[in-house]
Amino acid sequence: MTEKPFRFGVNLVVPSSRDEWVAKCRRAEELGYDVIGVADHLGMPAPFPALILAAEATERPRLTTYVLNAPFYNPTLLAREVTSTDQFTDGRLELGLGAGYVKAEFDEAGLPFPRAGERVDHLERTVLELQRRYADPEHRPQPTQKPGPPLLLAGRGDRLLSLAAEHADIIGFTGAAPGNEGGRPRFAAAEALDERVEFVRNRLGGREVEFNVIVFRVVITDNRAAALDEATAMFAGLTAAQLGEMPIVQFGTPEQVAEQIRVNRKRFGFTYLTVSESDLEAFAPVIGLLR
Repeated sequence: MTEKPFRFGVNLVVPSSRDEWVAKCRRAEELGYDVIGVADHLGMPAPFPALILAAEATERPRLTTYVLNAPFYNPTLLAREVTSTDQFTDGRLELGLGAGYVKAEFDEAGLPFPRAGERVDHLERTVLELQRRYADPEHRPQPTQKPGPPLLLAGRGDRLLSLAAEHADIIGFTGAAPGNEGGRPRFAAAEALDERVEFVRNRLGGREVEFNVIVFRVVITDNRAAALDEATAMFAGLTAAQLGEMPIVQFGTPEQVAEQIRVNRKRFGFTYLTVSESDLEAFAPVIGLLR
């Protein structure tokens, strides 16, 4: 069986001037990234205008919301934003959605923070309403891509991943454990991620999707063991050996990182990796080794 090719994304999160934003989008394209993403957190750039500017500045990369906090949005109004952005980017948009998890952001926005199940309910309503609007020939504007922009759903709970298995074109995994600490995710060992991937596979019914994982940290170094030891302070609860098996960090020489990514493709099925803006340059040498 031929293995799926890799795609590599970078999530841009740092507010900047127009010229600075254009420059870093062009740099991402120059370095070989396939996807430029924008997160959806208060204090970061507004996703849709940022992606439209990214489209103006580049020619090749796809553009994604990575990921929209669905409870912030009315589904009908969101459909207008999505279809307009798909038009204005010439069909380069990929729509990433999540259920939201940072209570402090809801508080700052003056919005109620629903229980987890209610947030997933809203996410499901959003997905179904978007699909309905895309299919309605009377809806304006119409998306450029048919039947609509590819959908990425990201999360870890049973209900969310079941929703993703039914509707998403791309399924995002975080390596997170249940719960969070002050809005920051906790992390589990690779065996827990194996279980989440298998959970999704059992619900796909043979449907072909792309598996994505966010890489929280990249360290290019000749001493992988020392870097992993140091990183255990950041990823509490994981030993260096456990952390070394997790696709959420990539430490070592470019060759070691590339080999670990190949291992993770075989083990988990991850062919689409997203790194943070802070690792834009550090990860770039790895991309050339995996083409």
